[in-house]
Amino acid sequence: MMQINNTFGIKAYAKRVIEYKSEEELVSLIPSLHGEKYFHVGGGSNLLFVNDFDGIILHSCIKGFSVTDDEIRVGAGVVWDDFVEWSVLNGWSGIENLSFIPGEVGASAVQNIGAYGVEVKDVITKVDCVDLQTGERRTFTNKECNYAYRQSIFKKELKGKYAVTYVTYKLSRTFAPKLEYGNIIKSLPKGIEVTPTLVRNTIIDIRKQKLPDPKVYGNAGSFFMNPVVSHDKFLQIQKDYPDMPYYETDNGVKIPAGWMIEQCGWKGKSLGKAAVHDKQALVLVNLGGATGKDILHLCDVVRGCVKEKFDIDIHPEVNII
Repeated sequence: MMQINNTFGIKAYAKRVIEYKSEEELVSLIPSLHGEKYFHVGGGSNLLFVNDFDGIILHSCIKGFSVTDDEIRVGAGVVWDDFVEWSVLNGWSGIENLSFIPGEVGASAVQNIGAYGVEVKDVITKVDCVDLQTGERRTFTNKECNYAYRQSIFKKELKGKYAVTYVTYKLSRTFAPKLEYGNIIKSLPKGIEVTPTLVRNTIIDIRKQKLPDPKVYGNAGSFFMNPVVSHDKFLQIQKDYPDMPYYETDNGVKIPAGWMIEQCGWKGKSLGKAAVHDKQALVLVNLGGATGKDILHLCDVVRGCVKEKFDIDIHPEVNII
């Protein structure tokens, strides 16, 4: 049995862990997967293993960047924040608000990562994949990916059927900052020209202050998705909580799950070796020696409290295996 890398620091094992460095190598591996249980992972930053995995773990080590006009094709195994840093240093803008998000490029296209008013779906043009049953290569357009808030076709209809090998992004040489969301404007230094580098560095500082280092306390970043509720439901809650933070969306009103968890008194509280982070209630942490079942139990208890207090279901963003 081989240990599975994950940022929660959970001790979980698989029969085999296989890494590949090219599409060709992946295709050559596929016959050996037939008859086996398998699961494809990225950097292990969005996973909670509740049990050992009785099968094969696949991981992409496909690297590299290629630029054509205003499109950049990036290997799925590139660390996401390395790509953000590269884009800013090379005069591209559009993803600086997504700085310091853990994980890899392939996972960005699967999860539709987002932060500070930006979702990666807004800059993805296509996603190259390999069918894990047949070895056939296929390119999905942005529209075919069926992107929604923290969702894609790869998390629903095609879950587990394809491995992402490359993602192509359309970035811009013209900087159009998005500073309205969160505390970005308040956190920017005064009297200094706003540049992609300044925005990136500011967001990194904000995230470091709010989010725990996985090397200290195992975690997967934001554990829960922010729910979107109807305007009627929002107005009902706002009567009791007039200072409640919220964000208007095309489908309703987004209420921060972390705020609701905090109202339930869970911020900084623990159940055994699993805890809700004391600076960001969206984050569940491993205090040391927690099992996946410990984290999942805390998740279920917190969800139950939010449901009881607000009559709203909050759902994990993390994949529970």
